[in-house]
Amino acid sequence: MVMNSNPSILIIEDDRILNRLLADALERMGFAAKGVASWAAARDYLAHHEPRLILADARLPDAQLMDFLPAIAADYPVIVLTAFGSVHEAVNAIKAGAMQYLGKPVNLDELELEVKRVLDQATLQREHQFCRERLRRAGKAGLVGSSPAIAEVRRLIAAVAPSGATVLIQGESGVGKELVARAVHEQSPRAGKMFVAVDCCTLQEKLFESELFGHEKGAFTGADRQKAGLIEAAQGGTLFLDEIGEIEPPLQAKLLRVLETGQYRRLGGVKDLQADVRIVAATNRDLARLSKEGRFRTDLYYRLSAFTLPVPPLRERLQDVPDLVEHFLSRRGFNRQIEKRIHPDALQRLMNYNYPGNVRELRNMVERAVILSGEERLIRPEHFALDGEFVARPGITLSFEREPTLEEIERRYLALLYNKYAGHRGRIADAMGVSERNIYRLLNKYGLK
Repeated sequence: MVMNSNPSILIIEDDRILNRLLADALERMGFAAKGVASWAAARDYLAHHEPRLILADARLPDAQLMDFLPAIAADYPVIVLTAFGSVHEAVNAIKAGAMQYLGKPVNLDELELEVKRVLDQATLQREHQFCRERLRRAGKAGLVGSSPAIAEVRRLIAAVAPSGATVLIQGESGVGKELVARAVHEQSPRAGKMFVAVDCCTLQEKLFESELFGHEKGAFTGADRQKAGLIEAAQGGTLFLDEIGEIEPPLQAKLLRVLETGQYRRLGGVKDLQADVRIVAATNRDLARLSKEGRFRTDLYYRLSAFTLPVPPLRERLQDVPDLVEHFLSRRGFNRQIEKRIHPDALQRLMNYNYPGNVRELRNMVERAVILSGEERLIRPEHFALDGEFVARPGITLSFEREPTLEEIERRYLALLYNKYAGHRGRIADAMGVSERNIYRLLNKYGLK
C-alpha cells in the first residue's frame, strides 16, 4: 500500500458544501484533507489519526468553540473558521490556543497562505522544543559520576534551583562549573528562557561593561547605534558570570546595584531598566579572602554568596573517572566511527593521577588517546603516556641557544606552565604571581589558547 506523505489536515465543518469545497481546495494545494461534520466525529477520528493541522468551525451542531478548542489545541495547530467575524470570538480563540482564525466566506488564496504559515510555525515550535529537550538532557548528562561528592552537588542543585536565589559556584578551573550552572538553570522555573554565559576574564573593563549592560548611541567612539546587553538578552532567564573574581571594582559596584535593586542602565544611558534575571556566578578564587584584602567588594561577596555551591576537584572523586571516560568515549566525534574500549591497565593508570586540570584535562587526555590509538579498538596505557603526564617534575629548567629577550623567556616559561598545569589559568597565575586576567591576555598574546 502506498502511503500519502503529504501533510494531513482535518476539517471540522457542519456545512457539507463548504466542507467539501475546503477539502478539494486543500488537496489541490498538495495536502491530504479529511472532512467531518461534528465534534463527535472529529473526536473519533483523532482517536486513530494524527493530523498536522485542524480547521475547525467555531460553532458546530454538538459543540461550541470553547467546548473543544482547549482539548485539541494542546496537541495540534488549529485554525478557527467563523461566519460572524467577531473580534471578541477571535481573541478568545487565540487565547484558548488557536494559531489563527479565518472569516467566512473563506478566501482560498488566504486559506493557502495561512495554512502554510501555521504549518511552518508549528514545525519551528516542534524543532525548538526538540532542541530544548536535547539541551536539557545534555545539561543533566554533563554531571557524570556516582561518587558521594558528585551526588552532593546534585542534591544542592536540586535544593537551590527552584528558589530563585543567587548562587555562587566555587571550584578549580576545569571542574565543570558551567555545567553546574546550566543544571541550576534547567531545574529552575526559568528553564524556558535563555541561559547566557559570560566569561569575566575575556573582556577589558569598558568593553565588558558595554557587553553586560549594553550601550546607548554615542556612548563612546564607534557606538553608532543603541545596543542591548547580555542582561537584556537573558531577560526572564539566567545570567552566568564565570570567574567573577576577575571583574574590576567599578563593575563590581554596578553589578551590586543590579543585585540590590534589580535595575541597571546601559552605558551612556540615564534610564533605569529592569533586570529580570537570575544571577549565577562562578569563581576559582577565594572571594572571602579577596574581600578581606580589599580586592573584592565585601557587600558584593555577601550578595553573591547567598547560596554557595562547592564543586569538588576530580582528585577528590577519582571513583568517577571510569564513568567520565565512558562518557567521553561515547561522544560522537571522539571515536571517528570506531567503538573504543579502554584497557584495564590504562584505566588504572588514570585512576592513579591527580588531575591538576580536573575534568577538562581528563577529557583532553581521552581525546588524545583516541587519536593515538588510531584504528585500534583498545586504548592501552601507552596511549596516555605522551609528554610524561604521569611523571612528577620537581624543578623547572629553561635553556636557550643564545641570550634570550625578556619576551622570549616569558613566552617559554608561560608555555611550560601551560603544559604543566594543563591550561589551568588559576594555577599558572599563582605560579607567575600575576592575576588570572593577565594570564588570559598573555595566553592570547603568545597564541597558547
